[in-house]
Amino acid sequence: MNNGSYEKSILDYLLPLLENDGEFDSAESSEALNAARQIRALIDEIPGGFVIYHADKSEKIVYANKALLDIFACKTYSEFIKLTGGTFRGLVHPDDLDRVEDEILAQISEGDDKLDYVEYRITRKDGVMRWVEDYGHYVPGNNGDNFFYVFITDATEKITKQLLERATLLNDQKEKEQRLQSLIEEYDKERTLIRQEDLQRLKVIEGLSMNYDSIIYADLDQNLALPYRLSTRLVSLFTKRFEERELTWVFDEYIKRWVHPDDREDMAAKLAFDYIRNELSENKTYNINYRCVINGKTLYYQMLLAGVGSEEGEDGVHQIVIGCRVTDDEVQQELKHKQLLEDALEKAKIADIAKNTFLSNMSHDMRTPLNAIFGYLQLARKMAENDAVQTYLDKIEFAGKEILDMVEKVLEITYSESQDYTLNEQPFNILDVLNHEIEKVSPRAKKKDVSIAVHTDMLANADVMGDKDKLAQVLNNLVDNAVKYNKKGGKVDITVMQKVNLPEFTSTFTFEVKDNGVGISEEAIGHIFDPFVREHNTTLSGEYGTGLGLTITKRLVQAMNGTIHVDSKLGTGTTFTVSISLLPYMPELDPILGDEEPNIEGMKILIVEDNEINLEIETEILEDFGFNIDSAENGQIAVDKVKAAKKGDYDLVLMDIQMPVMDGRTAAREIRKLNHPLSTIPIIALSANAFESDRIASLEAGMDAHINKPLDVDVLIQAIHSAFTTRKKR
Repeated sequence: MNNGSYEKSILDYLLPLLENDGEFDSAESSEALNAARQIRALIDEIPGGFVIYHADKSEKIVYANKALLDIFACKTYSEFIKLTGGTFRGLVHPDDLDRVEDEILAQISEGDDKLDYVEYRITRKDGVMRWVEDYGHYVPGNNGDNFFYVFITDATEKITKQLLERATLLNDQKEKEQRLQSLIEEYDKERTLIRQEDLQRLKVIEGLSMNYDSIIYADLDQNLALPYRLSTRLVSLFTKRFEERELTWVFDEYIKRWVHPDDREDMAAKLAFDYIRNELSENKTYNINYRCVINGKTLYYQMLLAGVGSEEGEDGVHQIVIGCRVTDDEVQQELKHKQLLEDALEKAKIADIAKNTFLSNMSHDMRTPLNAIFGYLQLARKMAENDAVQTYLDKIEFAGKEILDMVEKVLEITYSESQDYTLNEQPFNILDVLNHEIEKVSPRAKKKDVSIAVHTDMLANADVMGDKDKLAQVLNNLVDNAVKYNKKGGKVDITVMQKVNLPEFTSTFTFEVKDNGVGISEEAIGHIFDPFVREHNTTLSGEYGTGLGLTITKRLVQAMNGTIHVDSKLGTGTTFTVSISLLPYMPELDPILGDEEPNIEGMKILIVEDNEINLEIETEILEDFGFNIDSAENGQIAVDKVKAAKKGDYDLVLMDIQMPVMDGRTAAREIRKLNHPLSTIPIIALSANAFESDRIASLEAGMDAHINKPLDVDVLIQAIHSAFTTRKKR
């Protein structure tokens, strides 16, 4: 290598260490040994492959760095020597060897600089063939031993791409052969030009490192910095190459001249000698990422610090290698990618909020007129004395409930696709829930003369802790389907079984709903839980539906960590089996939650409702049940009325959610904040906003319960009992 400012070449220092195992004859040679070790440590750290071998017939390898071992997929130096036979010939693919040796000989014979550039294939330890670029330098030795030192990089992608790009242009075999020859000649010309440029860069040892534009040796004990390779900018810190400087001065000047003001304090802390020693005592290398201001432009940089030169068993870190490189393109690309992800996430959140808002509004807007329909139906029944009119009202109610059921299922399936269900654990009795759901489907069963039988012989304890509402919805969907798709005079058998799980002290409850109805075909069984799938359409079955009930049922069961299974035979009947694990609950252990229920007769209720029709209906229905009613048109009026009331003026607040001036949840929060005896009054949301998230939001606002419109007085009374019982427990 042509190193004009050296008295000795790197090989003069390095080869005695490699060939004599570090044995030197004099104290003067000790300094050379130290320099050789530092150089070897640097070469071991550079990212490119490096090898030294004898320039004689043996072509014996003297040294190969770690990066070259990686290129050949070797874990150890001994593996590498075994793979290659310890010679340069062993590196090169046999089919390329003669050409490579001829090209090397021709290049070093023609040029005065003794440099060569060749390309050839290698075979790695794992059998994979790769292309490499070989930048070599012929170095005559002082004692007649001559050597090659070679920098090797993996060029597989580059060379393969060049050849493939040309090969794709060929149309037929004859044209391919002619074109290939032309391409080879053209490629050789291009390679010759590239070789000349690369060989000029290889004239100095800086060409060994292709990742870092500046490399500096440093001795922490002596506070010395020795530049090995410098960027144009860092040259200004040294008056000439390989001139020693105080390391602390170099750090301070570097930070003061180029590091961004916002990064200087952190950079200085990470370049403190104690910090460096601490980091390198735990890790072989560490990086500092920072910004530099170059000609008024802010760029991202990275500094690598690696510990070198310590003897085996020696304590502490004494010598280091420092490398600097520009990472602006990488960082800018990473920042751009991060921003794209953040933008996409923000758009997804906005879309999700918009979707939920739309669904909530749709639920509200659909339920509001249905609430009026059911309300007026209930009021009309009091006035209808004619049996025919009562029959018409029954049919209107039935059709309205069908519409409400379809609306609820379509909205719920859409909601569940974007929201996770939340479990609302509470004590309840399984049989109470089951009987209540059976009572709800009884009118349909009576109309079709379908009998419903419940079997609980294998149920030991019906009192449990769990999500009562979700289990009720599951049972309602299954029992309603068993009746709906049954034949006239059919039957439905519901079996509840319990299995105690030890040592968890939970119980697995199995609910089996079996009917002898129309059944499900084998083809449909596999898709029965898919949304919008129905075995029988409305025209054939005479029953209306969306094909969503079983999809919702399965999702509810899975939300409760349960399983659902179906067995069916077309024309014979269907059995649905649901298994859910629940905790047992002992009511007798909780004296506060006894059988005593609050006396609701004559209860004073403040209805907060902005819709005049809904207010009229709710007032008349509740007054018929013996409640005393007062009203408020919005949340603000409700807060003012509660604030002005005396204890005993109101027993309960029935709160709508979507209202002008002040919405129901805000009103509930304001009431809870009052320094007033009625600040703890039970508040029940009665809303057309019927999603799980709506219920949770109402409870978080301080309400005691959330029930859906249309108003069901039985559900309301049950909610009142629950609210007063819970308040009493508190």
